[in-house]
Amino acid sequence: MSATPQQPSSKPSVTLIGLGPMGLAMAGAYLDAGYRVTLWNRTAGRAGGLVARGAVLAPSAADAIAANELVVLSLTDYDAAFAVLAAAETELAGRVVVNLGSDTPERAREAARWLAERGAGHLTGGVQVPPSGIGRPESSTFYSGPVELFRRHRAALEVLTGADYRGDDPGLAQVYYQIQMDLFWTSLAGYLHATAVAEANGIPADEFLPHAAATAASLPGFLAFYAPRIAAGNHEGDVDRLAMGLASVEHVLHTVEASGVDGALPRMLADTFRRGVEAGYGASSASSLVRLFKGE
Repeated sequence: MSATPQQPSSKPSVTLIGLGPMGLAMAGAYLDAGYRVTLWNRTAGRAGGLVARGAVLAPSAADAIAANELVVLSLTDYDAAFAVLAAAETELAGRVVVNLGSDTPERAREAARWLAERGAGHLTGGVQVPPSGIGRPESSTFYSGPVELFRRHRAALEVLTGADYRGDDPGLAQVYYQIQMDLFWTSLAGYLHATAVAEANGIPADEFLPHAAATAASLPGFLAFYAPRIAAGNHEGDVDRLAMGLASVEHVLHTVEASGVDGALPRMLADTFRRGVEAGYGASSASSLVRLFKGE
């Protein structure tokens, strides 16, 4: 199936597939920037407000992909992306697909290979902001894939956020995105757990907030201290020791359990520190856990 090509226009154009909260924000940003926007979504009703602003709702994913060279996917994961692309396989040649959904690096590499076999290019994206950050140049998205495709479409990508290109390997953007999420979710879980302990001891969340914020604000200093030492393979226990960290985490665990709060999270942390000590890193810095995590 082929869509009727759009008439020549001085306006740049883009196809956007997927109208969840992120996709809606992205389509709105393109319209704000003066783009001709073609849309497709399984639930067509979500496009109503955008169509009223001038976007074109394609009758099928194939029609949407046929309409423009640049095709931006804002879908839940790569399974959803493959389902859409497979239904439009005959229209993929010559297109550049920018997949902004989250998945593993290997799925991104798989998608790049699959699209290349069908004559299409692929850029992987990892958006670092929620929908409210779309359309803001100070926001950022990781990109990877062929540099010539990134350069050709950089202006369109920067309508959404700043564009942080990480290299040719299509999996790299997802690596950078997922390690950011690793840090974010473990940090957020730690805050929520600490808040539960605070409330169990009669300290409201708003009273705990400034103390939690102060601890969070101290972390960049620790990261800046540890990163060059880790890069140099220096895990000397000249400033801190893993065994001391284990004692501290065990005190946290005992406090949590005495407060009647689920201790699974600090227990897992204590088990990790203990494994590090048992592996011979007790007199080394807590940064030696990097070696433990890597199985060294």
